[in-house]
Amino acid sequence: MKKIVIIGPESTGKSTLCEQLAQHFNTSWCPEFARQYLISHGTQYTYDDLLTIAQGQLAAEEQMALQINNGLFFIDTNMYVMKVWCEFVFDKCHPWILEQIVNRPYDLYLLCNTDLPWIKDELREYPDLETRNKLFHYYKDLLVNQATPWVEISGNDENRLVQAITAVNKIL
Repeated sequence: MKKIVIIGPESTGKSTLCEQLAQHFNTSWCPEFARQYLISHGTQYTYDDLLTIAQGQLAAEEQMALQINNGLFFIDTNMYVMKVWCEFVFDKCHPWILEQIVNRPYDLYLLCNTDLPWIKDELREYPDLETRNKLFHYYKDLLVNQATPWVEISGNDENRLVQAITAVNKIL
């Protein structure tokens, strides 16, 4: 199975892109667990909540992977996102999250740029472009320093989808 992870700062089109790619390639995708968790438990999260969210994300990923029948799986968020979130908010990261980064291989990362307009919702925390760009560069630094192929995705929704489809086709 080929696992493609979509990462990037909030409000950069990750969920939309996952859904579009899954439709295009006639497969399933794993939504971001944090959204469901924060809606249920509130937005005042702790450092320990981030570990619970990370564990929930991987459990959801594993459950959804069982439903894949064409060998292609799109994942909205992974442990890199959890690492950045932990370090950005709490200046530290759970060792369990770091272990998962080392032990869970993926086939491609799609890094969503901050060039889409920020859309407010009840869960988003960083509307200012300066913070969003800072977070984007944290993700980019992580991807540059690891071996899995990755592609930066930018432009409007249509351009993003074309870029993502092209990147996925290259690993098939």
